[in-house]
Amino acid sequence: MAEKVLMTALSPTMEEGTIVAWRKKEGDSVSSGDVLCEVETDKATMDYEATQEGVLLKIIRGEGSSSSVGQTIAILGDKGEDVSSIVEEAKAEGSSSADGSEAEETAAAPEAKEAGAGKSADDREAGQSGHDVSSGGPVKSSPLARKIAADRGIDIAQVSGSGPGGRVVKADVESFSPRSAGTAASSAPRTVAAGEDQKIPVSGKRAVIARRLAESKFSAPHYYLKSSVKMDGAMAARTQLNKELADKAGFNAFLMKFVAEALKRHPDVNAGWQGDHIMQYGSIDIGLAVDLGNGLITPIVRNCGNKGVVAIDDELKVLIKKAGDGKLSPEEYTGATFTISNLGSFGIEEFTAIINPPGAAILAVGSIAKSVVVNDQDEIDVAQVMKMTLSCDHRVIDGAAGGRFLFELKQIIENPVRVLF
Repeated sequence: MAEKVLMTALSPTMEEGTIVAWRKKEGDSVSSGDVLCEVETDKATMDYEATQEGVLLKIIRGEGSSSSVGQTIAILGDKGEDVSSIVEEAKAEGSSSADGSEAEETAAAPEAKEAGAGKSADDREAGQSGHDVSSGGPVKSSPLARKIAADRGIDIAQVSGSGPGGRVVKADVESFSPRSAGTAASSAPRTVAAGEDQKIPVSGKRAVIARRLAESKFSAPHYYLKSSVKMDGAMAARTQLNKELADKAGFNAFLMKFVAEALKRHPDVNAGWQGDHIMQYGSIDIGLAVDLGNGLITPIVRNCGNKGVVAIDDELKVLIKKAGDGKLSPEEYTGATFTISNLGSFGIEEFTAIINPPGAAILAVGSIAKSVVVNDQDEIDVAQVMKMTLSCDHRVIDGAAGGRFLFELKQIIENPVRVLF
């Protein structure tokens, strides 16, 4: 008997997914556990594994199309079974393809299957569809092409597409040269005039970020604590340690270790609001906000309290690489008990950040710069100074508790030997 295959939530925050590529084509036999297709969620591209068995009778959502959780993306059943009534019912659910046309989406599905049969995911990527809006107007492009372009800082409107219908695909972005594009760009007619407003569609990822941050900002009563910390001791410790390492440890790993040590001393900050109770977490799982070009993600290093700087750094590098490739699994970016956001590399001196649930606090750190300070001997001195801002959920962390934590963190950073106490 024929059954609908529904789009399921492949991540805790997923409400909609985009089908990047079908691994099975119409007529293929499917067993439970087989990968049916690749789905781009709000955070990463993940495999959709079948939970049913049968023959893939009909693909409802083609490659490049979007589907809300709970909508039908395909139909499984017995070979030769008539599923016309189910197909009509599935179409009635409503859909939105990357080209904005349900008819085009459904008609293109079988064609995409034939083109993708027997090919790798990279080969099939040329058949994916999507839109990006930039200075050159709407551009047809695959999700992978847009991601690579964002990672490399490339304006995808300047890239010539070699895919179906002129779509920009992975190979086009990877072979793109700004110099070679100069002539083509100058001769091509501009779709959007200088100074003209542009309507930029909100991606699924951006919509989720907007909703979650709005919920956090307006449901959790934020307050902010600021402190300036002298970084000379921490910088010296990092320099000394890196002399012993073949692969130098990044600053964020040191910062995560310092934060973990302060949280061990003040566990009331390593907590979250649960409505009818406060959960004080036993493990210190620190997330680091990472910019992907088209949204933020927070890869998490688990159990930082029991790890050294080198172990944290090794794990963090792997997670950031996976984040850039869109390969983070949900357990690698959800459930941080504390979060750090670092905009120092952009020259930002200080800023406030919105709390990332389920944690009740987030630390925003700015750039490290030489500043005139008064030392313990009341003498004017020059030191490397960094400004920190701690955002706290007042339902969980009282002002004094937040202040004690931030003071402890300042002491640890200025005197790294305190982590040995």
